[in-house]
Order: sequence, then structure tokens, then C-alpha cells
Amino acid sequence: MKKNAFYAQSGGVTSVINATAAALILEAKKYKSKIGKVYAGRNGILGALKEELIDTSKESITAIKSLKARPGSAFGSCRLKLKDLEESKREYERLVEVFKAHNIGYFFYNGGNDSADTAFKVSQISKKLDYPINCIAIPKTVDNDLAITDCCPGFGSAAKYIATSTMEASLDVESMSETSTKVFILEVMGRNAGWMAASSALAKNSATDAPHMILLPEVAFNQQKFISKVKNIVKTKGYCVIVASEGVKNSKGNFLAESDRKDAFGHTQLGGVAPYLSSLINTKLKLKNHWAVSDYLQRSARHIASKTDLLHAEAVGIHAVRYAVKGMNGVMPVIVRGKEDKYTWSIEPAPLSKIANVEKKLPKSFISKDGFNVNAKAIKYLQPLILGEAYPKFLNGIPKLEKLKLIEVKKKLPKWKI
Repeated sequence: MKKNAFYAQSGGVTSVINATAAALILEAKKYKSKIGKVYAGRNGILGALKEELIDTSKESITAIKSLKARPGSAFGSCRLKLKDLEESKREYERLVEVFKAHNIGYFFYNGGNDSADTAFKVSQISKKLDYPINCIAIPKTVDNDLAITDCCPGFGSAAKYIATSTMEASLDVESMSETSTKVFILEVMGRNAGWMAASSALAKNSATDAPHMILLPEVAFNQQKFISKVKNIVKTKGYCVIVASEGVKNSKGNFLAESDRKDAFGHTQLGGVAPYLSSLINTKLKLKNHWAVSDYLQRSARHIASKTDLLHAEAVGIHAVRYAVKGMNGVMPVIVRGKEDKYTWSIEPAPLSKIANVEKKLPKSFISKDGFNVNAKAIKYLQPLILGEAYPKFLNGIPKLEKLKLIEVKKKLPKWKI
């Protein structure tokens, strides 16, 4: 008897996460003898716990295909990390109850590090709660910090946005630097890994181009060296452009902009490294400066998405289905880079046991000797990931988006209280 599938999006979204959803839903239709309907969780894993299952079969093929050009999360996402089975058995029992009630035998979880951990835990359900289910985690994160996979869908497009924004902003600052702003600071995402900040280096056409400084979580912040470097760059260039990761830390390992708040995954909320650096420059150098935080813009800029990234996003969705129907469980389709000089890539399965709770940081070999930039090795890795354009269709000057019906299936179980 064929089983239905459950697909959920988790954590922070990207400009191409819906492309993965579209590819997965369309691929599942090719396996009618093994996969019935594909249900999407409203707001991620919460959709399973609350039995809020969106029936994607109610959407037109045109609407599903249109997801490839839509940023954000079409079905809603959430930050919810399931505890260990021993700590919170009731959550897992509820998942099994919902899966049984709706004949779900395939579980696809599209997310980052914490999502891989959740997917790995759910993959163990069939063993510990005696319910057969094929669980496949699908990579997604602009942070690019998942283990094993060469890169993460979502990162390439964010990197392209950051590099482009850095280039454009630097030209603005340069043109006004004689009488106006001397220093510009762009804060980008990246709690513990500096991949996104590093990608700003792709804006450079020569060694003297902006960004002049890149601050990474992997390099402890030294205030004296920082101030000295900024002063020297302004003196020689007339202006200085800095790209800083939100996760820059001091020598004691504390975030420069740490707040006392935590998110749903238990991560410390960061309060803003850009204004911190701005204040430091004001106090120590008395230089006029401006700062900006790319924030949600960097991960939702579908209008400037990388075609390579879009193809990656689609491929992992397609292979997730193929792995599931083959009976695989507790794996993730990962991107493998070819060894040729010309960029090539393929998709292979990797065990979640080697991915969950493992964080891939920017290698030391990618960082310049002074710690304020990245080197040619980093550029060689990053460059192919932003190549190609994949513009959405435009209507009246802005991207055209299709609306989904988002029809939920009828609930069969008592209401779940979180």
C-alpha cells in the first residue's frame, strides 16, 4: 500500500527554499505507485504536531512551478527543536499518531543544523516506536555551515546579494568620501561561521577594491589592530568599507553584540555588531561613518538569485524523493564538488549521524594572514556558487508571484497543546 509524504520547512528561510519544495512535489508525482499525496506542514514541524497539513495536490501545477521564483517559506517555517526521545516522548508519539492517521510513510525536513538534528531524531522513530517511516533531511541554510555537503542551497544567492551590495555601496561611499562618510560598515548573518561575510570578497576586482576589511567569527576581534587598520586604510584610500559577521567575538569568545535574549533553538540573540563598531570608530577615530544591517534582505533577495544555487536547491529536492522511495532513512542529499578545474557538482546521500550537530566553519586556510580578509583559495571556492542569473518574471515592475490555496486536510485527532 502506497504511503503519503510529509514535507516541512524549518528555521530561517532562503530565496530558493521554495524551489526545493516545488522540485520535491513535482518529483513525487512521478512515483504514483509508491507515494500518494504530499502534505506540507503549516509552519514547519508545528504543522505535524498541530495536525495542520496542507494538501499540495489541491494546487495547480502552474502554482507549484511558480514556487521556484518565490522567496520566504510558502508553507511557513518555525524554529522548534525537538528534545531527545527520552526527554519528551510525547512529542514523538504525537508525530507518530499524526503520521498514522494520515497514512504518512515519508518525512522530508528541509532546514539547517538544528533541523538536521530533528530529522535524525525522527528517523529513529521507526526503531523505537515501531512505526516505519523513511526520513530524509534536505539541506538549506544561508549560513553554509552544514557538514559534508560542499555548500548549502540558499547560500549562493545570499552570497551573490552580499557581494553585489558591497560593491554598489562602496562606489557610493567612494564618490562622497572627500567631504562626507569615511567608513561604511555592512553587517551580515553568520553566528559562528563566516561564510557570508567572506562572500563579500567576491566584490573585489583588484586587491585595493572594497571590502577593505572582513570581520569573521573565526578570528578573535582585536580592538587595537582594528582601529589601526581602519585609520591606515582611510589615510591611504580616503575611505574604508567593512563587512562584519554578526557573530564576531572577542578574545574571550564572547559576541561583541550579545544580548540577554535567546531564540527558540536556545541560541543567544545578537544585538548588532555594526552599531558597536560604528560607536568604536566614533570614539577612537572621530570619523564620520554609516552602517547597515542586511538582515532579512540577504536571504530573501530572489530577484538576484544565483542560478547555480537555484539548481542546487531543485536537485536536493528531487534526490530526497528518489532516496525515500528506495527505502533510505536518516540520510541527506548533499552536494559534492567535482575535482575538475571547471566547476562541476553532483548529489550523493550522506548519513545524518555525521551531519546533525556538526558545524562547518570557514577553514583557516581561507583566511588572510592578518585575519582581516580571505585569500585566493576562498575566492576559488566561493566564485562558482554565485554564477548565473535566474530572474523571476516581473509584473508592473516588481516580481510576479502566484498565490497558493493552502488547503488543509481534515483533522482526525484531538487538538494538540504545545
